Formats: sequence, C-alpha cells, structure tokens
Amino acid sequence: AEGLRGALGPFGFEVHAFKVGWYNAVLQPTFHLPYPDDTLAFVVLSTPSMFDKALKPFVNKERLKIIRDPVDQCVSHHLSRVKEKFPDQKVDVIFDYEILPSRKPKFLAQTAAHVAGAAYYYQRKDVKLDPWGKKKIYGVCIHPKYGGWFAIRGLLLFPDIQVPFLEQSAPVDCVSTEEKRIELLEQFNFHWQNGHYRDIIQVKERYSEEQKAYFATPPAERFRLLGLTQEAQ
Repeated sequence: AEGLRGALGPFGFEVHAFKVGWYNAVLQPTFHLPYPDDTLAFVVLSTPSMFDKALKPFVNKERLKIIRDPVDQCVSHHLSRVKEKFPDQKVDVIFDYEILPSRKPKFLAQTAAHVAGAAYYYQRKDVKLDPWGKKKIYGVCIHPKYGGWFAIRGLLLFPDIQVPFLEQSAPVDCVSTEEKRIELLEQFNFHWQNGHYRDIIQVKERYSEEQKAYFATPPAERFRLLGLTQEAQ
C-alpha cells in the first residue's frame, strides 16, 4: 500500500485497500469480481489536485498521442505505470469507464469506494422518511475531505496477494442528519448541474474554476480548452 501511495499520491490520486469479498458480499452475483474473497484490491480516486499534478503535465507531454478523452488517458497512463513499479506482481486494472458486453459497468465504483472506507455512498435507503414516491433516486458518494469534488477512477487488483487479516474500516459518515441526506440526494438527482451537492459538507479543497470549466465541457471539446490541436482528435 505504501508503494502505491508513493507512486500515485504525488499525482493527486488517493488509494484505499479492500478485500474483494467485502465488495462481492454487498452485490448481486452478476456484479461480482471474479476473484477469491481474500484477494487484495485498491480503489483509486482522483482528488482536486490531480488536474494540475497529473492532467496538465500529461497533456503537455503527450499532446500528439491523445486520441480519446485526455482524463481517461491520463488516468490509464498513471495506473499502468503502477504495473511497471511492481514487475514481480500480477496487477489487474479496471477503469471506471469500462463496460461489459452486456453494457453493465465492469465494477460499481461507488460501492467499491464505500467498502474500502474511501467515501460514504449515500443512498435512498439511508433516508428514513423519504419524500420521493415513485421517482428513481440515484445514490452518491461523499468524501470526508473533498465532499463531491473527487472522482472514482479505477480498481487495482493483486490476484496473487491474499489478505485474510485486512481490517475493514467504515467510510466517514459525514452527512449524518436526515435533512442533509435528503438535501444531498435531492440536489444530486435533480440539480446536479449546479454542483451544489458537492458542497454538502465543508470541504478542504475543491476544483479550481479552470478545472470546473474543463469538466463542464463535453469531452469532444475538451481538446480545445487544453490547447490541443484538432489533429489530435
């Protein structure tokens, strides 16, 4: 874990360890990760500083090789470098944007973040008296330090490392009142564009104005913002 933090921390990523069994235990079999329960895994988050520490340098260096969304490619570059750092270990990487042939995501990011203790996944079931009736209400993860100003980017799995004694730590329940939870789910589901849900708690750091503008731009137009030429597309 220290080696991973050393490899990814300086680029604005956070890593949290979990056992595959903790994840599989809370999901239906169709979503299970196909590894034994004690297999070591890590969920990787990007924090607000990833934009300056990883994305901009990556784009400056690789500008002609960027052929899909720069963020996905930057994350992929950094997580693939982890494999090089551990040459004698088998490392499987699953990215947040990967889907199965059935169109299901390869992993449920918010569940992974919750079981790893990285961020609390607030769902409709966390509200006792629920005002939404028949509406579909999606859950959302809140980080104790960054609120909603972070993203879950992928999983790193170490199939040959079994950790039967890994202790599970619960995520910080930072939105602990009923009123706040209702407000959070309401904002996230019906007003997510304005981003208020991200500030449901006092955050230590949020995205810069430049970063907000970047993520608010459709992926195909992000090239222009970063000064990438059309050829790159």
